[in-house]
Parts: sequence; C-alpha cells; structure tokens
Amino acid sequence: MSTLTTGDLSDVLRNRRSLRVFDPAHDLDDADLARLFRAAQWAPSAGNSQPWSFLVGRRGDQTHGRFVAHLSAGNRSWVPTASAVLVTAHQVASGPEEDAPAYSDYAMYDLGQAVAMLTVEAGLLGLTAHQFAGFDHDAVALEFGFPAHWRVTTAVAIGAYGDPATADPSLAERDQRPRLRKPLSEFVFAGTWGAAAGL
Repeated sequence: MSTLTTGDLSDVLRNRRSLRVFDPAHDLDDADLARLFRAAQWAPSAGNSQPWSFLVGRRGDQTHGRFVAHLSAGNRSWVPTASAVLVTAHQVASGPEEDAPAYSDYAMYDLGQAVAMLTVEAGLLGLTAHQFAGFDHDAVALEFGFPAHWRVTTAVAIGAYGDPATADPSLAERDQRPRLRKPLSEFVFAGTWGAAAGL
C-alpha cells in the first residue's frame, strides 16, 4: 500500500473519504436528495436495464429508525447521526417466482456504478457519503418488504461532516488516518496478467 498521488485528480475525487463523523444537526433537503438519485439514475447499465433500487430513510423518520435497529455493533456509533441512510438493492431474477430466470450477470456491477455516481455528486454538494455493509441484510429485506427477486446489497450514509472535536475520539481518529491504496502497478496490467502497464 502507498499514499495516494492525487494531484491530477478533480477536487471531488482527491478529497473523497469515507468519513464517520456526521453533523447531527444537518438535514438533507428534498432537492439535494433528488439530485443524488438523479446522479444514480444516469449511471451506465447493461442494455439500459438500470437494475438498482434504493430505500431512503432520513434521520428522525420511521424508515431511518427501523433500519438503524439492524445495524452491526461496529456501525451503531456513527450511522444514526448521518442525515440519511440509503439502502441499496439490485435485481437478481426476472420475477419473484422460485423458478424465475436470473435477471443479469451485471446487475451488481451496475448498482455499484450508480452508487459511485451518487457518491461523486454528494461530494459536489459538499456532503460526505460512507458506503457500508454492516447490517443484517436478511432482516432489512424482511422488515421493508423487498421482493424475492431483489437483493439488499449495501447502504450509504449521507450527510455533512461534523465537528471531530465533539465526536467519539476513536471515530475522529479513523477519519484522519492517511488514505492508502495499492499502487497502479498492482492492478493495471498490459500484455499478460500481472505485468504492470508502467503507468
């Protein structure tokens, strides 16, 4: 792992972090929330199938309260303070019948692109987005009535960054750790698998 070389990236990508300290007083208004979903709406997908769906809960509403009850122990300290939580799902079959054909080999990939575009748009709005999977997926699917041919996949906490001085010190410390990534030589190949492309 190495520290990032980010000088030639856009500000929104260079500064993107999966932060855990949210401002508990920030509310996400309808216009910004709709803008985030429009960003997801315009993500590329196989055959324009758009095999993604989102369940949204805003802090203080019933959906949010019901969702946070299913968080893993490690996420209970920070997710509830986010302005909103978006539960993501992708389509896995053409219908709810047990013998329904599989929907697409690429649906999860397409969902990932939609969430990535939503995350970038959040950055452009000055918000932080933290993607996570630490919750009881089966319980959430049952709680909210997800159909059998859709699979609960991940969740995204969205909000404004809070004041680290008033946050749990362990969360604030994690938010300030250096960002580390594999060097390009470890995942960009040319000629044959494992041969670095030299970028």
